[in-house]
Amino acid sequence: MQDKKKVAIIGGGCASIAAALELTRPHRAGEFEVTIYQTGWRLGGKGASGRDAETGRIEEHGLHLWMGFYENAFRMMRECYAELDRPEGHPIRTWQDAFVPDNFVGVTEKRGVNQWTNWAAYFPPAAGLPGDPLSDRNPFSVRGYLTRCVLLVRTLCLSVQDNTAEPVPGAGESLTAAVSALVKSLLQSATSDKMAFAARSLKYGQLALGALILEAIKTLQAAIDRVSSKRDEKQAASLLDQLAMVIQHQFDLLIASDPEIRRIWEIVDVVLAIIRGVLRHGLLFAANGFEAIDDYDWRDWLAENGASEASLDSGFIRGSYDLLFAFEDGDIDKPRLAAGQALRGALRMFFTYRGALFWKMQAGMGDIVFTPAYEVLKKRGVRFEFFHKLENVRLSEDKSHVAALEMRVQAKTKKGAEYDPLVDVRGLACWPSRPLYDQLANGAELKKKDWNPEVYGDDRSVDTKTLTVTEDFDFVVLGIGLGAVPETCPELIAANADWLQMTQKVKSVATQAFQVWLNKPVEELGWELPPINISGYVEPFDTWADMRQLIHREDWKTPPEAIAYFCSVLPDAEIGKDETTAGAPELAGQHVRENAVTFLNRDVGYFWPKAADKDGFDWSLLHAQGTQAKGEKRFDSQFWTANINPTERYILSLPGSLKYRISPLETHFDNLTIAGDWTDCGHQAGCVEAAVMSGLLAASALSGAPRPENIIGYDHP
Repeated sequence: MQDKKKVAIIGGGCASIAAALELTRPHRAGEFEVTIYQTGWRLGGKGASGRDAETGRIEEHGLHLWMGFYENAFRMMRECYAELDRPEGHPIRTWQDAFVPDNFVGVTEKRGVNQWTNWAAYFPPAAGLPGDPLSDRNPFSVRGYLTRCVLLVRTLCLSVQDNTAEPVPGAGESLTAAVSALVKSLLQSATSDKMAFAARSLKYGQLALGALILEAIKTLQAAIDRVSSKRDEKQAASLLDQLAMVIQHQFDLLIASDPEIRRIWEIVDVVLAIIRGVLRHGLLFAANGFEAIDDYDWRDWLAENGASEASLDSGFIRGSYDLLFAFEDGDIDKPRLAAGQALRGALRMFFTYRGALFWKMQAGMGDIVFTPAYEVLKKRGVRFEFFHKLENVRLSEDKSHVAALEMRVQAKTKKGAEYDPLVDVRGLACWPSRPLYDQLANGAELKKKDWNPEVYGDDRSVDTKTLTVTEDFDFVVLGIGLGAVPETCPELIAANADWLQMTQKVKSVATQAFQVWLNKPVEELGWELPPINISGYVEPFDTWADMRQLIHREDWKTPPEAIAYFCSVLPDAEIGKDETTAGAPELAGQHVRENAVTFLNRDVGYFWPKAADKDGFDWSLLHAQGTQAKGEKRFDSQFWTANINPTERYILSLPGSLKYRISPLETHFDNLTIAGDWTDCGHQAGCVEAAVMSGLLAASALSGAPRPENIIGYDHP
C-alpha cells in the first residue's frame, strides 16, 4: 500500500479550506493526510465571524455578501451541505437555507455639495443556480460579453422609450422602411453636419429612441458578429462611434427633465465605452484577454474610450471602487483599480450571475461557510491544530524546497485534549467571538485578561514547534494572508526574484467596519427603498447593507428591529506608519469608533432622515441589552473593528501590479504551493470566489486535479 502524502496547510481561510476539501475528496481514498494549522481559535481568515457570549449576536470581520457568479464557491458549499446531510428540523439544513437570493443593488449618487440621492435597481432572477453544471458553450468569451453589452444597451434604451412614448410621425408608412431611412439619414448628419443632425433628431423625436434604437443595435450587432480580423474590429468601432452619437443625442433631449433617464444614460454611456474599448484595444484577439489592459486604471480606460465625466463620477463607477476598497494606501483621493480585472468583474457580475445578483447568508459567514466545511473535513479525518502561529518557513540548504515550518504555540488545552471550537446558538453550531477559555490551560486568567490571540502584536507563547519535511509533512500549502509573507517567509523572498517582486508590488489596504442593532425598523426612520446593499456614499463609511434577516439567528432576550452593517477602507495615514507598537490595535479601534460616531451624527441621515436631527444621531435608537448608557456612550454596546493585521488587510488590484502575482501552479520550491485571493488565480480580486479558485489550483498543483480548465472562469478572457 502506498504511503499517504502528508500535507500541512497553513491558515484556515477560504483558499485553505477549498484546498483541503479538494485534497480529501472521498474518491481519493485517503491519498492525502491533511493537517490545518491555524492562528487562534477559529477558521475564516478575512471571512471569520464570531458570536457574542451574552446575546449570540453575529460579529463579522466586515460586510460579506456572495455574488451570483461565484460558481466555484457555491459548488463547494453545495457539496459540503449535501455531504453533511443535516437532519430535518435543523435551522440551516441545506445550502438554500444558508443562502437566500437578493435581487436589489443600490448606489448613492452625489448631486451637488452635500446632496445625495439613493437609487436602487432590481435585477431579475437569472436562469439556473450558482454551482449548477455549465453547458459545453463557454459563457465567458469576449464575443459573448460584447453581445450581452449590446443587448443591455438595447434594453436600457427601450426602457426609456416605454416610459416616454409619444405618437410616432408617419404612422401610415412602413415602420421598418422609415427606421432604416432614418438611421442612414441620421448617421450621415452625425458624421458631416452636426446642425442637420440635431434638426433631424428633433424632427423625428421619440421614433429615434424606439424603432431607431432597434435598427441601430441590430446594425452594430451584425458588425460585431462579422469581426474576424483587426480591420473588422476597427470598422465595428467606427460604426459604434456613429451610432453612439445618435443614441447620446436622443438621450440629451430627455435627460434634463428626468433624472431616471440620466441614470440610464450613464450606464449606457459606460457600456458603450466598454464596447468601444474592447474593439479599439483588440481584446477579441488578445492572447492574454482582459489582462492586456491591466496597466490602465479603470476610470482612465473608460475615459479614453469615450465615457463622459458625469458617467465616470456616477454612483455605479464609484461603487465599483468602493466594493473593492480600491484606494491606494486607503486614501480616497487615490482611487486605483486595474482596468482588465475591473472589466472582468463587472461583466461576470452583471452577465453571468445565476439565480440572483447577490445572495445573502442567513447567519454569520463563520456559521454558514466555515462550520459546515469544518464538520465535513473532520469527518474525512483532517486534523486541526488551533493556536499555532507560523513564525518562519525554512528552506533546505540548496533552496530547492521547504525543509521546516517553525511555529509558535499560543495556548494549550487542559490535559492535552483536542480543542473543540464550536458553540451552540439556537441549534446552530457557531464560532465564538473569543476563545473557549474553559478548555485552555490557565483559561480563567486568560479570560480575565480578555486575551485575543488574533490581535496584531500578540506574542504570547507557551511552546514552540518545528515541523520537518518527511517527518511531519511532504507538501506545504501556504494559505496565510499576503501581509504575513514578508515576516514569515524571508528565506523564500531572498531566494527567488518572483517572490521578492510579488511582496513589493502587490499591495493591500486596511479596512474598517461597524454594526448597529436598532430598536426601530429602518422604514420608520425614513428609509423608502427595499432592504438593500448600497455603495458609493461618502466616507468614512461608503457602503452599508440591511441585514435584518439575521435577527432571528441571534439570541436576544428582546430582539432588535433592524441590523445594519457599514464598511470602508481605513487610510494608512490614520492608523500610523508604525503598526508594530503594542498599542496599535487599540488606537486603530478607537479611531474606527470615532469614525463611526462621526458618520452616525453627520452622514447617516441621508439614509435614515428620522434617525438624526441638527444635533446629531438619536442614540436611544441603538438596541443595547444590559446597558443603561445614554447618549454617545450607548455606541459602546455595538460592534466595530479595525482590520489592520497584516493577514486581515484587503488585497488591492492596482494597475500594473497583477502581473507580479504568483500562481499556485508555479513551482518555485518543490514541495510548496500557495493559496489565497492574492495569487494569480484567474480572478484577481479580493473575494471569496478568487480565494476558492486559488485553493482549487493549489490542490491541482499537488494532485493534478481539478484540471485548471475545469475551474469555472479560470480560462476567462
